[in-house]
Amino acid sequence: MNVQNLAENILADVAKQGATGDLIVDEGQSLSLKARQGELEEYKVSSSQVFGLRVIKDGRVGTAYSEASDPDALKSMLDQALLNASFVAVENHEKILPNSAKLKTDDALLCPEENTTIDEKISMILDLEKSLAAKDKVKNVPYNGVQDVTGQRHVFSSAGLTAKSKGRMCSSYAYALIEDGEHNAMEGVGQAARLFSDLDAEAIVALTYENCMGILKGTPVPAKHYDVIFDDETQVSIFDVFSMMFSGKSAKEGVNPLRDKLGSLVADPRLNIFDQPACLDGFGYTLFDAEGTSTKKTPLIVKGRLETLLHNSVTASYFDVASTGHASRGPKSTLGVGIHQMEIAKGTDDEKSLQSGEYLEITGLTGLHSGANAISGNFSFGASGYLCQNGERIQAVRGITVAGNFYEMLKNISMIGDQQTWNWQKSSLMPRIRFADVAVSG
Repeated sequence: MNVQNLAENILADVAKQGATGDLIVDEGQSLSLKARQGELEEYKVSSSQVFGLRVIKDGRVGTAYSEASDPDALKSMLDQALLNASFVAVENHEKILPNSAKLKTDDALLCPEENTTIDEKISMILDLEKSLAAKDKVKNVPYNGVQDVTGQRHVFSSAGLTAKSKGRMCSSYAYALIEDGEHNAMEGVGQAARLFSDLDAEAIVALTYENCMGILKGTPVPAKHYDVIFDDETQVSIFDVFSMMFSGKSAKEGVNPLRDKLGSLVADPRLNIFDQPACLDGFGYTLFDAEGTSTKKTPLIVKGRLETLLHNSVTASYFDVASTGHASRGPKSTLGVGIHQMEIAKGTDDEKSLQSGEYLEITGLTGLHSGANAISGNFSFGASGYLCQNGERIQAVRGITVAGNFYEMLKNISMIGDQQTWNWQKSSLMPRIRFADVAVSG
């Protein structure tokens, strides 16, 4: 029996119990390869199928999941979801949406096929590890990998919704450990593409080695306030850590510091931030959310003002607004809210202006979660990078701490670059931002 028929049977049984519900079915196939000292260390092929049911009966919500698709397992999943619902309080705002849409993404765009063989993929990871390990001063390549992952999601509901999305992501990464006397450093980079043939192992080797050698003999800089530019990866990481600022769920729970700031100036007036799920270049592309609501470009901060929070149906009902199509839920989790694909609009400052004078370029951060309080905005991260002067790296920097308040930092922007770039996993598209007066200690 196919997924469609299984879903229809499950939801018919939900109705017989006097309940409504929706069902998520996630399926995946993956190939993972790793190399060590010229040999294939891991060859892992896996597949999965998980059913996640949410039921609502008498205003009470219950969830359950099953990794098996036989009738007994699916009946047990329904029974467990109903039992779980019986133990919780009534949630007046959580209902199955009256959405009977039929949605489907384009497999040819998001899940293209190619004739790359397993042997070619194995050859890539072995050559990547071997080439990097052969570089001067490289002790070993402790972390590396090649992956080819295909994922498929179905969403069905009692209201007649059927939604299907399928996507493919090929990736490769490598981290090298280098030593030179008393100095050592480990750096790495990755790439992601929809086609395996678009991955470039030589570029990964070259950039990983360049980053390792560049930071190897880094030393702390004097403690003071600096202008700071985070690189493509670290800037995305910081915005991810504080993404709760856009969550309607955290606002409903009373822990979002921007809950009462809608329409207010919360950042530099030049800053414009959107959630852009419709951009096919990124791997956060999403046609529909976890409730089957169609997605669209959503302005978050416009000219420095907080335009909206992100909502699922529950938070939208609570605040008496429309859902923004940002429901998030896995088969094993309850309903939440999440960003699909963040985009920061490019500014007007060219690269020469952005890199004028003295500034710190941050290329590595540690303690991102333990060192951050998303409610207060305070952070303190270990950092590494380069002290720069007019675009030239004049000193590698390690062993420093970058500290401050993220929400204040958004108001203290010096410049916004006029070019956008993706992070390597292609989850966010941003220009480089020069933040002014950031506290740095050695």
